[in-house]
Amino acid sequence: MTCERIVIAGTRSGVGKTSIATGLMAALAARGMKVQGFKVGPDYIDPSYHTLATGRPSRNLDTFLCPPAAVLEAFEGAAVTGDIAIIEGVMGLYDGHRDNGSGSTAAIARLLAAPVLLVVDATSLGQSVAAEVLGYRSLDPGVQLAGVILNRVSNEAHLELLRRAIEEYTGVPVVGWLRRGALPPLPSRHLGLIPAGEQAGLPAVLAELAAAVAAGLDLERVVALAGGAGPLPAGAGRFFAAARAEAGETIPVAVARDQAFSFYYQDSLDYLVALGAELLPCSPLQDSSLPPEAAGVIIGGGFPEIFLEELAANRPLLEDLRRQVARGLPLYAECGGLMYLTKSSTDLEGHTWPLAGVIPAACRMQRKLAGLGYREAYLCRDNLLGRQGDRLYGHEFHYSTLADTATGFPPAYTWKLRGVPHYDGYGTRQVVASYLHLHFLGNRQAAQNFLAACRKFKGGIGNVAT
Repeated sequence: MTCERIVIAGTRSGVGKTSIATGLMAALAARGMKVQGFKVGPDYIDPSYHTLATGRPSRNLDTFLCPPAAVLEAFEGAAVTGDIAIIEGVMGLYDGHRDNGSGSTAAIARLLAAPVLLVVDATSLGQSVAAEVLGYRSLDPGVQLAGVILNRVSNEAHLELLRRAIEEYTGVPVVGWLRRGALPPLPSRHLGLIPAGEQAGLPAVLAELAAAVAAGLDLERVVALAGGAGPLPAGAGRFFAAARAEAGETIPVAVARDQAFSFYYQDSLDYLVALGAELLPCSPLQDSSLPPEAAGVIIGGGFPEIFLEELAANRPLLEDLRRQVARGLPLYAECGGLMYLTKSSTDLEGHTWPLAGVIPAACRMQRKLAGLGYREAYLCRDNLLGRQGDRLYGHEFHYSTLADTATGFPPAYTWKLRGVPHYDGYGTRQVVASYLHLHFLGNRQAAQNFLAACRKFKGGIGNVAT
């Protein structure tokens, strides 16, 4: 299979690659191209910008969360119906899991045999920029550095100094540049950018981004470089086809989706659908009850801390959730979902808001980071997702902590941080809630186990609670 594709990478975080990648997607879409966006790594917010810019759901590509065959399958499945794939990198080009580099932009570029455009922040740089680009080009010969995009250039004289140094010393062409301040700022808060769903004026900002990128980049050259990627390598999995072949009866599952809960990997949800799930949207902010036919519930991450007053005020849904869980309804929650299931959550101003009370613990926000990074986790005991000792791969990023846990509180997972055992979440045969974000395409047995519990509940075969 041949697919035009290109990676927008950065020398480090903060160089402007999200703005440039999203602007490029919007600019090419405005020219009538079917643009498929992708994001390297465990990010939920940047893909929401891609989706708005292209009109197509953006997908995550991560070789730590998913095996390479699954990443290839996910890429092919989405890219095959598009004209061009734009893949936004994560952090710096070579930043990934500290032990093996998995999950890095470079790992994805190698896997997809995709050319890379490197975004360089030109602030205070002169001819030394050539050494920087040369280092990124030379570190891994398996990464095809096809061009450089210069951001935050002072003026045209500065541009010519940088361009000449890069092209003469490295042989890598400069395919575009943006003057300092040319890109409109994107609003952010403690976890990064504010999700697209919370910003009514974002389409106008994306139009500005598209115009700036179209003016600063040689779009024809970028498309030509993407067209030079050649055939995709063999080795894509057939996990979706296998799931559909074994799906069986359709099972309705409620999925919390609104401004407070929006953190989901599209391919993770699609894999559940392939297994037979019918995903029913539910809003903890607005709905008064769960969908009555739901045989399971998923509450993903998001920003419940921004909406605590509204979430606490929706007592009918909180009470219905407690009733359904008491009946044995299977429930899986991640990060923000974990916060929502606690007895209460205390915000940064010290206000405490009563919440679902499904989990015998409270939650507290703090100003310093509480957890960040990839995790190779193991189930502490048999629970909704599997058997004791089962290994799962995930990622955490949060500013809140659990407090006031009850005696005998059963953690869901354990992992080691710098050799020290760490325990996370709450896990029983009916409920798993933790700070760990999973990608079900990389944790397929856990997805199957969750839906098996939902089918058991729908069939009325006893109570699945521990």
